[in-house]
Amino acid sequence: MELFDVIVVGLGAMGSAACCALARQGLATLGIEQFDIGHEFGSSHGHTRVIRKAYFEDPRYVPMARQAFTLWRALEAASGEELLHASGCLNLGPPAHPCVQGVRTSAEKHGLPFEMLSAAEIHVRWPAMEPNPGDVGVYEEDAGFLYPEKCIAALVAAARSQGCRFEIRRKVMQWRPDGDSVVVETDGGEHRCRHLVITAGPWLPQLAANLRLPLRVERQVQTWFNPRRPELFAVGHFPIFIHFLGDRSYYGIPAGERPWVKIARHHGGLFTTADTVNRSVTPADEADIRCYIQRHLPFADGPLMEAKVCLYTNTPDDHFIIDRHPDSANVVIAGGFSGHGFKFAPVVGQMLCDMVVRGSDQPPMDMFSIGRFPRGLR
Repeated sequence: MELFDVIVVGLGAMGSAACCALARQGLATLGIEQFDIGHEFGSSHGHTRVIRKAYFEDPRYVPMARQAFTLWRALEAASGEELLHASGCLNLGPPAHPCVQGVRTSAEKHGLPFEMLSAAEIHVRWPAMEPNPGDVGVYEEDAGFLYPEKCIAALVAAARSQGCRFEIRRKVMQWRPDGDSVVVETDGGEHRCRHLVITAGPWLPQLAANLRLPLRVERQVQTWFNPRRPELFAVGHFPIFIHFLGDRSYYGIPAGERPWVKIARHHGGLFTTADTVNRSVTPADEADIRCYIQRHLPFADGPLMEAKVCLYTNTPDDHFIIDRHPDSANVVIAGGFSGHGFKFAPVVGQMLCDMVVRGSDQPPMDMFSIGRFPRGLR
């Protein structure tokens, strides 16, 4: 049996980026994916994904976001494909909302330029938007969106050019330590490696079942509407936005390569599993998003052109898991990206590569540690 330096299980954003980083280090790397590259069954699809720096979730993500912009631009230059489109990002909601305050806190702490806007000023600048009367906006000009399918294709192509091999449409059934190596069993045979990297997204609970990680897979729906006033939603005339409304939030992305505006709710979906989720979009799904549109984006209230289900894999604190398996020193796990991870893929890929190459037994950041969860929660 051939011995690989590293096997990466799961080739969504994080796994593809890990393969790219590992192959560039000259490591004999095998990437395994149970579906096709760029599939729509996990968390790395949807035509567009937000990338921003003024991070309401936690200021500690800001240096990672800055590095992510740099790495995406480098990959873009190498691939010859447009991967990242600058459009600006408007975070809006009640001034006392913790997420609105969090955006400003991160921007101020890290010296990021931003602009504060009243509800009236938001409507004047972007006539498509109807904020609540007391809303304020924090506008970050240096933000944009990624094309996720193109990003993954570029990462895989870069990895392949450095000698990475891939097995596609091969499902990993289980893995087991075997002396100083790890044996990975797929539905097509077994492979052996010195190091295993698991980036399985919503399938991580099954592949790390013995850890009983407190992960919850959440069903999400993304929708694309053909606006009644398309010129108001075009890139250059409409920003990315995240609208915080009490205990719920919605986001939108302007029409880019396609003439439809993307609108979705962030969190608030049903908890499920990757194998049992209802992948059909229901009338209730559309009604929830259309209700938001009719109140806050009335000119977007046109025909629903497309809708897709995607999955979040959430941790209790919404921070990532990037750490070494506590019982298997040559196994590294990355998951629980909680609906805000895609933008960081090249940074996470480099973190995983560093953990393999340097052999550190510490996570890249304490907030990504498996050990932060008490045993009783797992």
